[in-house]
Amino acid sequence: QVQLVESGGGLVQPGGSLRLSCAASGSFFSIDVMGWFRQTPGKERELVASITSGANYADSVKGRFTISRDNAKNTVYLQMNSLKPEDTAVYYCYCGARIYYYSTGLSNYWGQGTQVTVSS
Repeated sequence: QVQLVESGGGLVQPGGSLRLSCAASGSFFSIDVMGWFRQTPGKERELVASITSGANYADSVKGRFTISRDNAKNTVYLQMNSLKPEDTAVYYCYCGARIYYYSTGLSNYWGQGTQVTVSS
């Protein structure tokens, strides 16, 4: 199984920047996908960005957010620039992992979430 530890959330003014980090640990064969979701009260959790060999972004964050990955450290980052009040949410780290070398599919794991608040 995989444990995910997030850091980097906080309070920032509109137009500011934050960098989120998420480190994976545990027992697994490989982590094929890492990404970030976010959720606000009363709404479904939505995908913000994910990365495999390339990166994918929600339309709402394209051009402002950048996802990157350090495979040696099993860590994923989310650089968030030009933040808007609409970006306020709890951000959850995600990974899709193969627990064993013979696993035919991915198992999903989630971090505990880190609060990002964008307010003047």
